[in-house]
Amino acid sequence: MRSSRTVAVAGGNAMVATLTLVFAVLLLLAVLISERASRTILSTAVLFLLGGFALGAGMLGVLPVAPGDPVVGVLAQLALFSVLFTDGMKVGLSDLRSAWRLPGRALLLGLPLTLLITALLAHFVAGIPWLESFLLGAVLAPTDPVFAAAIVGRAEVPGRLRHLLNVESGLNDGLALPIVLVLVALGGGGDLELGLLAEEIVLGLVVGVLVPLIVIRLERLPFLKATKGLQPLVAVSIGLLVLAICLVSGANLFLAAFSAGITVATAGPGFRAEFEQFGELVSELLKLAAILVFGALITPTFLFGEIAWTGWIFAVLAIVVARPLALLVSFLGTGLPAKEQLSAMWFGPKGFASVVYGLLVLEAGGEYADEVFHLVALVIVLSILAHSSTDVLVAKQFERVTPNAPPTPG
Repeated sequence: MRSSRTVAVAGGNAMVATLTLVFAVLLLLAVLISERASRTILSTAVLFLLGGFALGAGMLGVLPVAPGDPVVGVLAQLALFSVLFTDGMKVGLSDLRSAWRLPGRALLLGLPLTLLITALLAHFVAGIPWLESFLLGAVLAPTDPVFAAAIVGRAEVPGRLRHLLNVESGLNDGLALPIVLVLVALGGGGDLELGLLAEEIVLGLVVGVLVPLIVIRLERLPFLKATKGLQPLVAVSIGLLVLAICLVSGANLFLAAFSAGITVATAGPGFRAEFEQFGELVSELLKLAAILVFGALITPTFLFGEIAWTGWIFAVLAIVVARPLALLVSFLGTGLPAKEQLSAMWFGPKGFASVVYGLLVLEAGGEYADEVFHLVALVIVLSILAHSSTDVLVAKQFERVTPNAPPTPG
């Protein structure tokens, strides 16, 4: 007779095998229809989200995953680590000095306002206590234009708009993370002390800065020079080393990933260029796998039986009011054309980082943790469906407009 541990291991292996098969099939389908999808409202993100939903426990039961399953936590952490590392590489100091005015307004004014407005909606519409309302606002504030790829990837879209969304999305995940961690700790759901949290955050920043600097300095020594073909693996090795050190030392691996990406982009811009395409593909694969699992967590009962009607009103308002109103205030006096303002205000999907931040809240526990996670999940689902289905339509509005020159400093 097999032991219970053997049965558990076999069940885990079967889940991983099934998840791998489903992911491979959906990935192949996404690749085969990608050319047509780039010209229509079809979306890769929506395909994986709906695929997970249809195959999850609430529908066909092919992927019966639960939030506490190890595969969910591990995959979400790896995906967010890669996303933050890749995002950090988009915003080296030279990028921050170039055309900083609009992204700076979106980040330094728009992000806090989005958080505040979302928190007000959560408290007065959904009836969530103030602390959890601000936590919900921090979780949902980051954006992710990967769900609006037609905007940031099309030449006909003005360069300053693409630059604005790219820089903003590259930084806001990392800026929101410390707020999320502190509010989770203050919520009292977990055993984490603020002193220990501060130590993890500081250690993560130190690891994220020092490791890339040391590796880049070593690589520049004449007898340690990497060959041209292996140059992309320098940044990969830095990311893996940062991840391993964080796992061993207990440093916050997400802040370490973000700061490591920024350090590589600043101290070794050549490595960023070599890593760019490879890193984006790896990050995209992990992100799509995590979206697939996230979709499998969402069931009809989850959406329509466990969320009150006030939660649905909150979710809609969080998408159509919170960010648009925050950026409307942020762009006052900038002279940015109305069409570009509206596009930036609309494309603020509650991105992939929000999925993992929501899982962190759920894992920490607390009286309102489950309700917060339900609202986070609902907003993300509606956001992916809305923003991923309208990116091509909005991009086409710029087709007759002469593309802007490259963004100018300031």
